[in-house]
Amino acid sequence: MTLTTDFGDRDGYVGAMKGVLLTRAPGVTLVDITHGVPPHDVVAAANALVDAAPHFPPGTVHLAVVDPGVGGARAAVVVAAGGHLFVGPDNGIFSLVAPRPEAVHAIAQPEFRAAAVAATFHGRDLFAPAAARLALGAPAHAAGPPVELRGRLDLPPGESRVVHIDRFGNLVTDIAGDLPAATGFRIAGQAIAGISQTYESVAPGELCAYVGSRGTIEIAVREGSAAARLGAARGSPVEVHRA
Repeated sequence: MTLTTDFGDRDGYVGAMKGVLLTRAPGVTLVDITHGVPPHDVVAAANALVDAAPHFPPGTVHLAVVDPGVGGARAAVVVAAGGHLFVGPDNGIFSLVAPRPEAVHAIAQPEFRAAAVAATFHGRDLFAPAAARLALGAPAHAAGPPVELRGRLDLPPGESRVVHIDRFGNLVTDIAGDLPAATGFRIAGQAIAGISQTYESVAPGELCAYVGSRGTIEIAVREGSAAARLGAARGSPVEVHRA
């Protein structure tokens, strides 16, 4: 089972969730994808999930809790997609990793929830019990009735944009990487000629564009931060000059 949250490591919140998981599903293997998602940043959490979750074995349960609307109208769901199960809030967090889910079920049955659910800690009282139940072999449909996945990410409209910035300041775009090598790009007034094979294709401190691990175009500064150099943010437009 994996865990992804914005809880950080300062408080006992992650520990409380793990305690519930280990009590309800003794012996389960727990792997932290990250607890360093910026607070309330559902888009960053969605990016962390899509980067990591597909590389786990089929049948893995992924518990993801970045939930600024906790206790509100958003649904609590189990999502089946790509041979994996995802548990968390329906607020867009699963949009990237499960764009076409095979099944979505509300978490409604008592055995998938704590006896008392705190309105502000669904990670401990709702999502962790549900994830533990799934880890013990319960099917997704046992959680509750089928529902639609309604959550959407808050992204600027349009295409050819920065959709994520990693901790190195690399700019991950939504531009498919199957472009001719001579394709050029422009962002924040800076032109980038061609598509590099690796960071070492340019000198230290220079900008480069390359096909990242997701198969989309990324923009970086070798041994530096493209985000800082360009003043770029999520949503920044990128011009594509096709060869």
